[in-house]
Parts: sequence; structure tokens; C-alpha cells
Amino acid sequence: MSISTKAYEKLPLRPRTNSDARDSGSDYGSTSSTSSSEDALFPHTSSDALYYIPDMNYSSEEEAEVVRILDRRLFSWILLTTFVLNMDRTNISNAISDNLPEDLGFTIDTVNTASALHSILFSIFCFTGSIVAKIAGPSRWIPTLMLSWGLVTLAHVLIKDKFGYLTVRCWIAITEGGVIPTTLVYLGGFYKGGELATRLAWFWGIQKVASAISGLMSSGLLRLRGVAGLEGWKWLFLVDGIITVIVAVATWFYLPATLVKTHGGLRGPKAWFTKRQIQIALTRVIKDDASKRSYEKRVDWADIKDTLTDIGIWGHLLITIFGLTPMSPLNTYLPTIIKSFNFNVFVANALTAPPYLLETVVMLINVNHSAKTKERGFHGAFGAGWQLLGWILLRTLPTGTRREFKYLAAMIVASWPYTHPLNIAWMSENTGSVGKRTVASGLIIGSANIYGIWGSQIYRADDAPDFKRGNTINMVFASIALSLWFLQKYNYKRRNALNAAQFAALSEEEKIEEEKQKEEKGNRSLLYRFTT
Repeated sequence: MSISTKAYEKLPLRPRTNSDARDSGSDYGSTSSTSSSEDALFPHTSSDALYYIPDMNYSSEEEAEVVRILDRRLFSWILLTTFVLNMDRTNISNAISDNLPEDLGFTIDTVNTASALHSILFSIFCFTGSIVAKIAGPSRWIPTLMLSWGLVTLAHVLIKDKFGYLTVRCWIAITEGGVIPTTLVYLGGFYKGGELATRLAWFWGIQKVASAISGLMSSGLLRLRGVAGLEGWKWLFLVDGIITVIVAVATWFYLPATLVKTHGGLRGPKAWFTKRQIQIALTRVIKDDASKRSYEKRVDWADIKDTLTDIGIWGHLLITIFGLTPMSPLNTYLPTIIKSFNFNVFVANALTAPPYLLETVVMLINVNHSAKTKERGFHGAFGAGWQLLGWILLRTLPTGTRREFKYLAAMIVASWPYTHPLNIAWMSENTGSVGKRTVASGLIIGSANIYGIWGSQIYRADDAPDFKRGNTINMVFASIALSLWFLQKYNYKRRNALNAAQFAALSEEEKIEEEKQKEEKGNRSLLYRFTT
């Protein structure tokens, strides 16, 4: 069953005194007031409610220690799972540079078709992934998806022709599609809204590190062409698949279902938190966002309608679609582009590492500064402007330019301060309810992949190797994205001003009623203030 906000207030919570809150033990991982299956599904369940103390007092040092434990024990493992994910997602670009199309008897136009199919299926399963996570439980759904795509990655070794390639790439999309929105739902139960931006930056930053390491691994694994009768790119998928399967099995026995149940399995026999730390961990998150008192609430049609009619959500989706479209050809063909600068395939794959690492650094700096200043729009525009500059350079360089300068231009565009985590965090903190946040998370991750349908067609065989036409298209998309960041900031500032003016015009009785309905209305309340 679901527990509503009012239901929490009726629960037999412990006496709300500091002396009770200080009552802590060494291991409360096995304490639970219920054995229902639902208890194991979500970070905040009925048994966890016993640890929520609305008027609890705790120091900033105590809260910081709780966050450190979460970062060290939970978030570090989440980074491992996303590291593995992006190694699998990046290896296709490395494989293409090793003549995968030629080995299987087709051109890059077939690769583009596969990318378009991948984008459609990935987006569909992104949207359903966050909803399924609410049913199956994120701590179980994440490793299940990992094991599935690990097996499909291994299946690349069996590909013999165009049909086999298209089939396997479709199954990769189906199995990988739900993991990112599921992870976002999972992390939202443990961290406050303001803490997510920085952690999402690390989440996507580690993906860039994975891309860099994948490039370095490829420069070695591709040399195995001919060993055991396999092409070099098949060795790449084989090694990546084995790593994924191992991590998936370990993840099943590591990720905790709730704050209360952090002992056992690979987590060790002792719980991560004392009783007081559980109280702090749960209370601080609910104080930050009261809607998380009903975090286990299932998504209903009202949540979907509320999401689809929110102009702010659509602004974030458009930023995603226009801002990330140019990344589709870049992510697929970066090693091939560098190879066209007269580098051999092994050097070309190794040279993808520096821009990915630089991108991680500048993205973290940009997002951290955004978190400190509590400003989003201008920081996003900075990243979009950097990307636009890179496309201008790559487009305008003459064909006969020295390869070092061509590589520098490619490095600039590939190392832009990736704005997707900032955009997601901005959207998440402005949704106002768990149901809307769940639906919006699926939509924005889906939008971050649906662009591949048209983005995969930007670089065509008849435009190779300089892709002048394709880079002109990329410049247009990047320009629109830059404008959208400013428009989104303006929209939120305008809505804040309208809310303030309309609330001020209410009578005292109407203001009291608006206060009562604040949580129920979410970000449609006149008392709601959007982060800009």
C-alpha cells in the first residue's frame, strides 16, 4: 500500500525529543516493524517512517557525517555502475573506427540506422524504467538491467551480418534504457535537492572518465584482431561484457533497499548507520522536500498530466534535445573523426581520452560553482556557448589544415562543460512533487536519447571525411540550445514574480488556505519559488 503525507502524521512515531533522538545503537540494520514486501522497495517506507522526527535537532557536523557515509558507501558504488554503463555505450564508437562496418558488409549509413533504432527504443524504456523501478525496487532493478545488457554486450561476438548487428543494437537499447532514470529515482531518496546537482555532475563525469578509459583500452584490445579468429572490436565487446556481468552480480548483493537495511551481503555484517544517524538521514531529506514523506507513492495519471502540462518541464526537455543532438554524431564518430586526421586507429582511440577527461574537469567546476551560487541558467548557457564555439572552429577550418589544429578543434568541442546533469538537477528541484519528479526523470532521460533518431543522420557517408554540412547543422542546434537556457531562466523568474504578486493580492483567509494546500499543489502553489 502507499502511505500518504497525512498517513505519516498518524503513524506512531517515537516521542519527538532530543533525548529520544540521541538513543543510538551500533547496528540497526535488522530492526524493522514490518516484513511486507513493500518495505524492501523504497528508501522511505512505512518502517522508515518510525525514524522520521519532524522536530529533531542535530548539528551540521552530524548531518555532514551522514552524507559522508552515503557518499562513501552508496554513491561510490553507483558511480561504479554508471562507469560500467558508459564503457559499454562508448565501445561502439571505438568498434566503428576498427572497421566494424566493413567487416560486416555495410557502410556508416547502416550504423546511423542502428543508432536511430537504438534511440527510439532507449527513449521508450527510459520512460518506463523509472516507473518500473517504483514497482520492482531500484536496488533490484539496477543490477537486473546491468546483467541483461552485459549478456547482450557479450552477444556482439556472435554478430555475422547487418541483421545481427541491428538486432543486438536494439537489445542493447532495451536493456540499458531504464537504468539511468531508475538510478535518479534511487538517489533522490537519499539526498537533498541541493546535493543532487554536484552528485549528478560526478555521475555523468565518471561516464566521461569511462569513455576516456574505454578509448585507452581500445587502443590495446583492438590489436588482438586475428587472435582466436576474432576481430579486434569483438575482443572489445567480450572484455566489456565480462566486466559488466561481474559488476552486475556484485551490485545485486550490495545496493541497500532502504536506509534501515544496510547490513548483509557485500555490505558487510554491520549496518552503515547508527539509529540516530538513520533518524538524521531520513528527517533531513523530508525537511528539505516534504513530498518525500510519501516517496513510495506509485505514479498515477494525475502525476503524468501534471508533468505534461508544466511548461517548465517542456523547457528542460527542449534544452536536452537541442543541446545534446550534436553529441550524437560526435559520440559515434569521434575516434573516426580523429582517425581522418591521418592518425592510425590505435592512436586515434587513445586520443579520445584527453577531451573526455578535460570535459569531466570543466563540467565539475561549472556545476560546483552553480551549486555554490545557487544559479542555473547562466551556468548552462556557458556550457552551451562553449559547445557552439567548438563547432564553429571545426566547421571553418580549411581542409588542408594541419592535423594538430584539427585535433585541437575536435578537442574543444568534445570537452565542453556537459550541461545535462545541471539541467536534470535544475528540473528536479523545480518539480515540487515525487510523482512529477518520477515522470519527468523518465522523460528527460528519454529526451537525452530520442535525439539520436535525427542526430544519427547528421554525419553521412557523402559528407565524409570533413563533415562540413553536418557541422553546420550542429552549429544551428547549439545556437538554439544557448538561447533556450536564457529563456528557461527568464520563465522561472517570471513565474516567481507572478506567484508573489498573486499571493500578495489574496485575503488573509485565502492566504491561510493557500498555506494548507502548499504541499498538495507542489510547484503550482503561489508559495512555490523556482530556482533560477
